[in-house]
Amino acid sequence: MSLENLRNQSFPLKTTDDWKTKAEESLKGKSIETLKSSTYENIILKPLYSRRDDQKAPDYPGGSDFRRGIHPLGYVTNDWKVAQRISYLSVDELKEKIHASVEKGQTAISFEVSEVLFKSKGIIDDILGDLPAKFPFAVNGRGMHSALLEALAERRGSSEQASGYVGSDPISFFAEEGFIGEDYFKCWLDDIKLANEKLPKLRTLLINTSTYHQGGANAVQELGIAAATGAFYFQKLLDSGMKIEDVLGKMIFQFSIGSNFFMELSKMRAARILWNKITQVYGADSKDRGMHIAAETSLFTKTVFDPYVNLLRSGNEGFAAVVGGVQYLHITPFDDITGSSSLSERIARNTQNILKDEAHLRTIVDPAGGSWYVEALTTELAEKAWQYFQQIEAKGGMLEVLKSGWLQDEISTVYTKRKQDVFTRKQSIVGTNVYANIAEVAGSAKVQTFNNPKSADFTNTINIRKINNVRLSEPFEKLRKISEEIESKSSSKPKIGMICLGELKSYKPRLDFMRGFAAAGGIEAVDSGSITSLESAKQFVLKQDTKYFCLCGSNDQYESLGHGILSTLNREFPDQTFYLAGLPEKELQSKWTSEGITQFIHIKSNCHEILSTILSAMEVALDDRTKA
Repeated sequence: MSLENLRNQSFPLKTTDDWKTKAEESLKGKSIETLKSSTYENIILKPLYSRRDDQKAPDYPGGSDFRRGIHPLGYVTNDWKVAQRISYLSVDELKEKIHASVEKGQTAISFEVSEVLFKSKGIIDDILGDLPAKFPFAVNGRGMHSALLEALAERRGSSEQASGYVGSDPISFFAEEGFIGEDYFKCWLDDIKLANEKLPKLRTLLINTSTYHQGGANAVQELGIAAATGAFYFQKLLDSGMKIEDVLGKMIFQFSIGSNFFMELSKMRAARILWNKITQVYGADSKDRGMHIAAETSLFTKTVFDPYVNLLRSGNEGFAAVVGGVQYLHITPFDDITGSSSLSERIARNTQNILKDEAHLRTIVDPAGGSWYVEALTTELAEKAWQYFQQIEAKGGMLEVLKSGWLQDEISTVYTKRKQDVFTRKQSIVGTNVYANIAEVAGSAKVQTFNNPKSADFTNTINIRKINNVRLSEPFEKLRKISEEIESKSSSKPKIGMICLGELKSYKPRLDFMRGFAAAGGIEAVDSGSITSLESAKQFVLKQDTKYFCLCGSNDQYESLGHGILSTLNREFPDQTFYLAGLPEKELQSKWTSEGITQFIHIKSNCHEILSTILSAMEVALDDRTKA
């Protein structure tokens, strides 16, 4: 074929119906509807998005509803700030790490705020030096917010240079601590008004939704909470006499970015739509309505075991945040749960440099803009979040929904669903509930402590149910800890004996499944090798120092060998517990249970529940043996 002919070749146009026909062929008769999936936000995701799903969106960032960003040229002219939050044990360590980090790619001053910084006057000044003249702040002051603002305001000749944000969100730390201090707001308002005069370029009002994200909230809830909290603070400051443009110039929103890539980047875009709508109602000028966002990769999704997988999780989450259009970003070090190291902190910082310079994200203006899927998801998220915001407002606003416990119940419902999906392994956590390495011994998770005010600091407090910071992997990590304790007491790993029926090719698929299933709880699956007779099965059971066994084999082997072997083993070893790998047809299940099967273990089984039952029984038996 000549080059000219090749150029003139074209593909015949295909319709959506043509695609459906081909897709259903590959699904072997199943409907295309089976490819739809539901999210924790109750959004139904379609398998294919097309021009029919096109949404009305601004032609460029900085226009209309701000979904595409708040700056017309995106990061080309307004680069996001690398705001890695610095942890430290001493003032000297903080000073050294801050100055070293800005030489290696950090572009914002970000650190944990602790009491040690205020033991004497001038500590903050000494730590920062001339950095505030070159770099913006990115600090959640929490309960030390007032002290930090005062220290910055006292810096000679540099208070007007301070930019970025040093903010706090009282409602968020009330939710963390389990009380509402109603008299706190007066001091907080005074701090913000004073900072408006002495630190004019610094944003001091933070709306922090990470608290709710860490409790298990979905994207719709986070957005609705952000809108309701922002509206509450907005009204408070307007009522105190501040101008609309001054209030908006002091506000910044903080979000945690989870593992669902498209949902999370759409969350950032939807957040700007909501805030634009709210501020528009108040009559704010368009130049003041753009939402400034500080993002951090989620701790909710991170694991203690196989921590290097956290590198992939954080990279994915950081990528989503940037494509979503944030202004500040902190990427969690991969071992942050057990205490970050200099290596993990460097990798986290360099992940952002890679996104900037190797993925070229700072040179592409709104890479997600115009995507039928992203625009449709953004619009649906914004609509659902607006309804959720209205629900909160109808119930009296943020303080009232926390006092009544309604919001805690709403978040708990979503977290329970997430947890159930992890327990049944419908949602995989690599290295934890799937592909776990039972030889791995992980460090203990550090206890998170925040410099938040306590209820004793106030004269007028109302106790509420706190929103606990949790991680999805924690329940399985607790099982692994129990396994480690059993091993330390008995000098042997917890075990389940695998009675493998027939030849290797018959039992290997289910044996491999059971190895992975048991490993999620730190339990070793000891296989018998090929079992073809009752006698070999009995010898295997006699040699094992465990009372838990599972039959593995093909359905044919189960019918030809399994029933006879199980009946005898159950009769001769009445203290042993027997499981069956796989789920027989319903009419066959009663026969297996009558012969001694305690439970069928299959792909839809509740892995956590089964392993928890086994380990708890092992613990009790070991304690009884020790006492005897």
